[in-house]
Amino acid sequence: MIGKLTGILLEKNPPQILVDCNGVGYEVDVPMTTFYNLPASGERISLLTHFVVREDAQILYGFQTAAERSTFRLLIKISGVGPRTALGVLSGMGVDELARAVSEQEPARLTKVPGIGKKTAERLLLELKGKLGADLGPSTAGAPSHQNDILQALLALGYNDKEAASALKALPADVGVSEGIKLALKSLAK
Repeated sequence: MIGKLTGILLEKNPPQILVDCNGVGYEVDVPMTTFYNLPASGERISLLTHFVVREDAQILYGFQTAAERSTFRLLIKISGVGPRTALGVLSGMGVDELARAVSEQEPARLTKVPGIGKKTAERLLLELKGKLGADLGPSTAGAPSHQNDILQALLALGYNDKEAASALKALPADVGVSEGIKLALKSLAK
């Protein structure tokens, strides 16, 4: 029903944001992977969305990329996985990291996500096998997790989400973890 929102970002309260679209404010729940890349409040934003209507609520979920939205849609089709769990999975790991976990059939990666136990992780791997991660080669699989590792390191060092995300944007796509951290720290020191 609502496939895309473009407007002004008014508020950011993880995992929810408020987007003003010509005088109408939409509350949108976003995964943390999208949240970290949001512009400052008051700036223009465009999100792909998925609209969920339940008996007790109508919830709009927003995603920065089409890959995030399609992965979210794959996840909510799995028995026992609702939108909140799917959002948690995408917040705990990026699409590429999830695809790599599926292609390598590693439930341990999924159990690191809060709310995902061993049985749920195994069901996710079984259901997503062949649908996600099948076309992932080793060269494309490494880079996104490096970005996530670098982000986690910067957050652990005390930088806030916005500083860490802006430092990540300045890094080359194929940078390794240790080199990426060094480059990010240099850019943050300026």
